[in-house]
Amino acid sequence: MTRFDVEAGTELFHVTRSIDRDRLVRYAGASGDFNPIHYNERFAREVGLPGVIAHGMLTMGLAGSALTDWLGDPASVQEFGVRFTRPVPVPDPGAVELAITATMRERTSEVAVIDLKVQVEGRAVLGKARAKVRLS
Repeated sequence: MTRFDVEAGTELFHVTRSIDRDRLVRYAGASGDFNPIHYNERFAREVGLPGVIAHGMLTMGLAGSALTDWLGDPASVQEFGVRFTRPVPVPDPGAVELAITATMRERTSEVAVIDLKVQVEGRAVLGKARAKVRLS
């Protein structure tokens, strides 16, 4: 029996990932996204945010990397998509914890569809997070 021989609705894994202000700086440098909402508290509040927020693509990337860590082979991911539903405020000092849970949605002999639930403090920050992965 493999980890994919499970019924729809079965939880596959649950992990957490931390995001702190240092991670935001490193991500901004890597991505080239220097929007001040990701580093300037005053600016973020002036535009109506609760404070500095994480990059949406960073949040998506952390969810995707949790999946590929579990899969063991990033090349097996055929599709991965999300909807950004809520900003992720990042405190200073400190960090925010992303809770990432993967659940089997459906599978055939060749492909599995996996739903990812990504939350901060029990509230969804990504919606319709879903991956299609090759099983062979």
